[in-house]
Amino acid sequence: MYKALKLRYRNWKLKKKLFKQNVQFSENNLVFKSVNVLLIDEIIPEFNKDSGSRRLSEIIKLLLENDIGVFLLADKKLYRYNSEYINFYKNLGVTVYEPQIHNGKLLTKEGFIKLISPNLDYAWLHRPKVFKRFSNFIRFSNSETKIIYDMCDFHYVRLLREYEQNKNEHTKKEAERNLISEIESCKIADIIFAISEEDKQKVLEHYDDQNKIKVISNVHQPNEKTSDFKEFDKRSNILFIGNFRHKPNIDAVLYLREEIMPIIWKSHPEIIVDVVGSYPTEEVKALHSDNFKILGFVDDVSNYFNSSKVFFAPLRYGAGIKGKIGQSLEYNLPLVTTDVGAEGFNFGKYSEAMIANTAETLAEKVITMYMDENLWNSASDYSKEILEPFSLKSIEKTILDAIN
Repeated sequence: MYKALKLRYRNWKLKKKLFKQNVQFSENNLVFKSVNVLLIDEIIPEFNKDSGSRRLSEIIKLLLENDIGVFLLADKKLYRYNSEYINFYKNLGVTVYEPQIHNGKLLTKEGFIKLISPNLDYAWLHRPKVFKRFSNFIRFSNSETKIIYDMCDFHYVRLLREYEQNKNEHTKKEAERNLISEIESCKIADIIFAISEEDKQKVLEHYDDQNKIKVISNVHQPNEKTSDFKEFDKRSNILFIGNFRHKPNIDAVLYLREEIMPIIWKSHPEIIVDVVGSYPTEEVKALHSDNFKILGFVDDVSNYFNSSKVFFAPLRYGAGIKGKIGQSLEYNLPLVTTDVGAEGFNFGKYSEAMIANTAETLAEKVITMYMDENLWNSASDYSKEILEPFSLKSIEKTILDAIN
């Protein structure tokens, strides 16, 4: 009761502020195309902070390039509805929801959906919580709107793997709750987007409508090597990148610092680790030292990819495609990871050199990749072939076949 009253008060204050600033919404600003898509995520996609947001931003660009109308909404409380990324998407040509005054009232998220629903062909709902929150409302607003469930990853699998790692019964129960919710969402949706073929097959173990499930992975385009590309002997340091709102990244960095690097430093104490990523926790920040640098969010990560010698992602649990792996391959930077990190990628003849699953073997493979110039060069050259299934052309075909 108290929380509800507090929310109403904050929305009242917001309405008063918007009235004072004369922030008015005009329906004349709604521009519809022959096909229109509403995309809802938990946040306005922060394309330079996490792989899920980066994937969505590339999908939005593909939709716009194919003359599809894109409307974007974040599932955030109205009084907190601010983002430095709103203008980025507006400049692309996206209609982005923001709290405004409409006909003397505060335009809510639900009010915005009702306004556009008569012209809405698809509602693209990203992540399970968003699907559960909005699917019924959208169906009620326009029964003709096709509802897309974009799983992001199969959360049940990620949580089950976390339980197998920490044996926390709470995590196990959370995994089981997610399974029930995710499969129920699959039944309601008109189209399901899994992020990898592996995730699709895992979903099919619990829900058998194969024709409804399509695979839309991350979008990755390899960078061509130019004269500026730094060769093996001009590079140094190990690089890890990850958004620390995501628990598998926290676990991976702790594992890297506490169990793997002590093995590497026994024979190579000169090697430095750079850890880049938004929202580092206090636990992660506490790991900072001269040879294990916690750098936090970096707007332009290209300098790190272009100067590091090895990208290292010792992920012990998670699900779906790991954007950090694809990003490393985009920069032709050789990497080492686990089976969990490699999921969805085909490393071909370099699987043996790039994948391991214990602290000792991971340390061994990192040292080999770091020291062996011939292996490093050939693995770097092979990056383009690994990324072929993640090309814009491949992803675009899948999207347009679904949204026809």
